[in-house]
Amino acid sequence: MSLRLLRLYPAEYRRAFGDEVAEAYREATEGAGPVARLREACDIVAHAVRLRLRIGSAHRGGHLLAAAAPFLLAATGARAAFLLASTLNRAYTTGRTDAEGPLGHALVACDVLTLVGAVLALGGRYAVGARCAFAGVVGTSACLLTASLPGALEMPLEHAAYLVPPLVIAALPLLCPADLRPPRRIAGTAGLAALLVWTPTAVAILALVDAHGVAMFPLWRFAVPVAALLVLAGRPALSGTGTAGRFASAVVPFLVLGHFCGVVGEANAVPCLVLLAATGVAVRAWHRRNTGAAGRA
Repeated sequence: MSLRLLRLYPAEYRRAFGDEVAEAYREATEGAGPVARLREACDIVAHAVRLRLRIGSAHRGGHLLAAAAPFLLAATGARAAFLLASTLNRAYTTGRTDAEGPLGHALVACDVLTLVGAVLALGGRYAVGARCAFAGVVGTSACLLTASLPGALEMPLEHAAYLVPPLVIAALPLLCPADLRPPRRIAGTAGLAALLVWTPTAVAILALVDAHGVAMFPLWRFAVPVAALLVLAGRPALSGTGTAGRFASAVVPFLVLGHFCGVVGEANAVPCLVLLAATGVAVRAWHRRNTGAAGRA
């Protein structure tokens, strides 16, 4: 194992457990190919970063991140579904598509990868799903940056900043401690395969319904994927939002990505905040009632 990877750990942890980490890495990669070695190295880096940032499973920050992870993934997936549905909607209503040319096709492919990754992570394959979702967001950002290169020097700062929040929100689930990750929702491979087949179909249906004038406004295209992904996250995710801090960490990703999708703005920000606040009160009351019932039992 490279000493540079070990140096990522805090000095105290490195002195106490450095030999064990190096030995575990050696056993895991002995006779393995480059992909397996890269995966193990990424796991080492993520573990070291968690300890540096005090977001491991033994820290309060780690539990807060674990509670927020399903919502970070749901927001990331909802943004990808919104972008895909918008592309299909324009193609159907105007006869032209934004996905023309190699760059356009790459954008669609990255959005599909992001959505599939989020669904995989929430459905039961957390590690591979979170990595796919992050890779898709990185690809989308790279495509948008490539498209803007001719005028990059004249690009307003707020337009450049558009690329950063989706990357941060997609990256945070990768730091979730392994022993605090959301529980598997769909155990069987057949169930996950059916879910992955249904996901792009549902996005296409949403785009066609929108194109025929039913609830024809952009917020609809964002809200429906949000609701669907929250249903996939399920009750375990909601049960982790019992405090004000955890609820806020769950809500913020949707507001941020909704703003950058153009569906949350001055016109509807206040109603959205009121709705979210009411939801927070309801979730908190539900959490207290269930906790009290469990304590009495």
